[in-house]
Amino acid sequence: MRLLQGPAFDDVFRTFERSAFHLEVEDAYHTPSESEPFQKFLHGDADDFDWHRPWLDLVRETTRSGRRVERIRIVSVPHVDYTRWGLTVAPLNIAAGEDIRWLPRHLLDGIDVTADDFWLIDNERVVFTVFTPDGTFSGGAETVDPLIVDRCVRVRETLWKLAIPHADYVR
Repeated sequence: MRLLQGPAFDDVFRTFERSAFHLEVEDAYHTPSESEPFQKFLHGDADDFDWHRPWLDLVRETTRSGRRVERIRIVSVPHVDYTRWGLTVAPLNIAAGEDIRWLPRHLLDGIDVTADDFWLIDNERVVFTVFTPDGTFSGGAETVDPLIVDRCVRVRETLWKLAIPHADYVR
C-alpha cells in the first residue's frame, strides 16, 4: 500500500478516468475540521459551508469533465445526530455533481460489507481512508492488489442495488 496525503490524495480525484466511488460505513466521524460546523448544526446556527468548499470545488471540477463521483453512506436508523447533519449537507455535494445514496444498516441483513471506508477508483484501485486516533483525516492508503480491488467492486455492485438515492431517501 502507498500512503497518499495532502495534494497526493486530492490528485486521485483529478486524475481518475471514469468513476470514483466512496463507501462510508461509520455512523459518525469525529474529524476536528468538521467539529465547528457540526456544533453549529446541533445548536441550530446558520452555516456558510466555507469549510466544505474545497471538496465541492473538486467535485465540480471532476464531474464537469464527465467523470462520476458516487457515494453510499451506510447508516443506522434511527439516525444519530451526525447522520442528520449529513442529510442537510448532502444537497451541496449533489449540486456539485456527486451521486449520494443512503443504505439503512438493517437492510444489509447478512451481506458481507467491509469494515473500512474506501474509495474505489475506476474499478482498478482502492484507496482506504485513514484517520489518526483523534479523528483527523490523514489521507488514504492506496492499493491495486487485484484481490482487494475485486472485493471492493463486488461490495459496490451489491450495495448500489440496495442503496436509496438521496431524493428518495429524504422523502
